[in-house]
Amino acid sequence: MTTPPSSAVLFPGQGVQRPGMGDPWRGSDVWQLVETVSQASGHDVAELLLTSDEAALARTDRAQIAVFTASLLAWQEFREQGRADSVVALAGHSLGEYTALVAAGVLSLTDGARLVGERGRAMAEAARRRPGAMAAVMGGGPETVERLVSALREEGEDIWAANYNSPQQTVVAGSRASVVVLAARAASAELRCSLLPVTAACHSPYLADAEPALRAALNRAEFRAGTVPVIANVDARPHHGGPHWRELSARQLTSPVHWCTSLITLHTELGVTDLTDIGPGRTLASLARRTLPTVPAQSFASLPVAA
Repeated sequence: MTTPPSSAVLFPGQGVQRPGMGDPWRGSDVWQLVETVSQASGHDVAELLLTSDEAALARTDRAQIAVFTASLLAWQEFREQGRADSVVALAGHSLGEYTALVAAGVLSLTDGARLVGERGRAMAEAARRRPGAMAAVMGGGPETVERLVSALREEGEDIWAANYNSPQQTVVAGSRASVVVLAARAASAELRCSLLPVTAACHSPYLADAEPALRAALNRAEFRAGTVPVIANVDARPHHGGPHWRELSARQLTSPVHWCTSLITLHTELGVTDLTDIGPGRTLASLARRTLPTVPAQSFASLPVAA
């Protein structure tokens, strides 16, 4: 007897946004959620999804609510096609964790949109007060990057490991000067390093100023029992719905994203046999293939993208 597939859905975070990413759903039945998200978040989400240019979408608060909404539009279509029946778990990268919580029914759409709006504004304000930078380091394992980070911190640099994305990609965050120093050290160690187009040191202590506002918003939200577990970024463990997500979500702001381990948890502990990246772009499907090369990973994206 053939074992039925066990699937997991992955939701992307900030950085995958692009102009026109809402076009496929304009006028469709699922488009009605855009108005709900707009009212709850305080953003004109239709404008962000349809007419905003790259410069407008680059702003943290706008990018986050736009990606959140585009991913949920894709999720609704995915469900309507009957493709969600085999889904046994969800995970989201950074911002995408909020998308996953809505998709799992832990958060209502209104509470999720309100939280993403508050989170984006708090992060943007914290970054304005204390600008930072991020860079992806590739070609070496996380231990190699951690040694570089540790050495620089001993020298007084403000830098931390922020995202453990795959066995060969770790993102660092900190002051722009410290990230530039790390990039030079990485090059000397024959590692590739790419500065990210952000002005915030996400998932590092540089965003601590955003935490009080986020915690206040989390305390106003209702966290319900979910339909499937969601893998938390902060510990790479499966969690069902409930109020403990308030603390997990608050900690996520200044803690590293353990994405690589999250994917391994999905496969080895929850028995997931295929992965689907739902939302703009193909970033998470690509990371999944590098982390779990024997597990099929595909994209269900909002727009066709170049290979």
